[in-house]
Amino acid sequence: MGTYEVDGVRLAYEEWGPEGGTPVVLVHGHPFDRSLWRAQARRLAGAGCRVVLPDLRGYGESQVVPGRTPFPVFAGDVVALLDHLGIADAVVGGVSMGGQITMEIRRLHPERVRALVLAGTSYPAETEEGRVGRLALAERLLAEGMGGYADEVIGRMLAPYNVEAKPDAAAHVLRMMRGTDPEGAAAALRGRAERADYEATLSAVTEPVLVVVGADDSFTTVADAEAIRRLVPHATLTVIDGAGHLPHLEQPEETGEALVEFVTGVD
Repeated sequence: MGTYEVDGVRLAYEEWGPEGGTPVVLVHGHPFDRSLWRAQARRLAGAGCRVVLPDLRGYGESQVVPGRTPFPVFAGDVVALLDHLGIADAVVGGVSMGGQITMEIRRLHPERVRALVLAGTSYPAETEEGRVGRLALAERLLAEGMGGYADEVIGRMLAPYNVEAKPDAAAHVLRMMRGTDPEGAAAALRGRAERADYEATLSAVTEPVLVVVGADDSFTTVADAEAIRRLVPHATLTVIDGAGHLPHLEQPEETGEALVEFVTGVD
């Protein structure tokens, strides 16, 4: 594990693979940590890539900053990590909220993005109903902690049938959710409630794009992935059967093959 600072906030990350390999940054979603991508980092490193896994501020081993964390702050933290590591540009990817932060990086810092991986994510701005729901969830997590929420949503984070069929994956997801600091989760939810619409950003993308979605994802559906594909016609869309919101954990072999093939094909 390494650490770096942004405006006095200590942030954590880990690296995999050779320093001279194609740089890949994979951003976790809410309410997880960098270990969410670790199995795929191992695969990409085995293919010769240099993989960087950040803990977003408020998550994992990074410092918790209460209040509200807007997406431009998350994006700036990732770019600061690239600066810290001397990486000019990278394949940048993320799942769910991490995918939206990836789009925010592309919106604000397009010169730092060599290619995009968008997994289990969507591009529209938050609806009013969604905004109210995220703000209410932030307050609930602060009042009750993470345990009840984790138990409620595990059957949506993974496809319901995988909660029992893949107990190691379910245990990993529950461990991450229960271990997240409610203050960090609440700050991210408040920032996410105000996220930008990324339609114009995606419409302008010329670099390679991989869109990944679980066939049974109920948070961000196959239709959401197809909507991204319509905005970025040259994107590669991969639908992972037997998976919900986290296909890289539920079907690691198939998802890993798609990631390695895509990343190693990026110039």
